[in-house]
Amino acid sequence: MSFIVIVDYGMGNLRSVQKGFQRMGFRAEVSSDPDAVARAGKLVLPGVGAFGDAMEELKRRGLAEALVEAVGRGTPLLGICLGLQLLFQESEEGGRYEGLGLLEGRVRKFPDGLPVPQIGWNQVHIRKPSPLFSGIPDGSFFYFVHSYYVEPEDPEDIVAETEYGISYASAVGRGNAFGVQFHPEKSQRMGLKLLENFGRLPC
Repeated sequence: MSFIVIVDYGMGNLRSVQKGFQRMGFRAEVSSDPDAVARAGKLVLPGVGAFGDAMEELKRRGLAEALVEAVGRGTPLLGICLGLQLLFQESEEGGRYEGLGLLEGRVRKFPDGLPVPQIGWNQVHIRKPSPLFSGIPDGSFFYFVHSYYVEPEDPEDIVAETEYGISYASAVGRGNAFGVQFHPEKSQRMGLKLLENFGRLPC
């Protein structure tokens, strides 16, 4: 079984994600080494914090280039929370910042009047088949903590949506690049099932 590298750039719930994969029987290591990213069978990009700071750290550590190259070679990548947002071209959080550009689209703030961040359990409605959601019923609840959401340019990239004042993409996927806005590592049985599904993807 190929090993999973959880990318450490100083902003994320790394150990809880690692423990989630380990609980499901996968070898998962935390690393900030671009060479480890290059060797990984699968990659996970978690994240908590500000988009601009995250991109600065990824670039400073040589991880942004390593991630883009790995995905280009076909390595499966799962972005979690801020990690999902970093997959896109740009964010309006605190200004305008460029992302990894693996998916077309941008990161938007929830409309005025909605309490932010959205914190707590919310339903995820599956919009198209994806191996990430194999064995997970439509409408399952997952745990969210975020103030911004992704707006993909191509509707075909939207795997699942969630309602919070608006309907927004809470899971995306194209080819070997996947992302979820919620925290599977905090989402109990269904979250662990999603991590297992990612871990079982062919490399």
